[in-house]
Amino acid sequence: MGQTTGTNDSVGGKDTKPATEVAIFGAGCFWGVEHILKDVPGVIDAVSGYSGGRVENPTYKQVSYDDTGHAEVVQVTFDPSKVTYEALVNVFFRLHDPTQVNGQGPDIGDQYRSVIFYTTDEQQRIATAVKNARNTSGKYKKPIATTIEKAAKFYPAEDYHQDYYVKTGKTPYCHYLRDE
Repeated sequence: MGQTTGTNDSVGGKDTKPATEVAIFGAGCFWGVEHILKDVPGVIDAVSGYSGGRVENPTYKQVSYDDTGHAEVVQVTFDPSKVTYEALVNVFFRLHDPTQVNGQGPDIGDQYRSVIFYTTDEQQRIATAVKNARNTSGKYKKPIATTIEKAAKFYPAEDYHQDYYVKTGKTPYCHYLRDE
């Protein structure tokens, strides 16, 4: 899995920060997560899909009704010169209830778990630091249930799941940006 695409060359041919980076977040149903993350300045693309399970090329039906181990996730491609990974992790924590175990709102099951799949050691460090800071902030009545795991293969969801709220004209039913 490539976590970066391209580099910005500095004087002398030395590589600097990657031109793009990839982050993967699961926070319940992927429709709302994708909808919110696509609007973050610096995000180039957000794709709904599945990750973290045992089944290759899973379908929505399999993830929903079989024990695949996959979570509904969103793969975010972003420009780190315009938005930091830390900022995206903070948006992730704001857009759902990270204390809910294996679900979000009315969506219950391990496919709806709160998870951050990191693609680099630096992402793991940042995600862990943000989670720990939020856990000790006193903001939450229960401990944060979000797991932080090494990224597994990402499988894009079926086309009808992409840009779901734009296509249907509906609004997210359990995802919104909570106040800080």
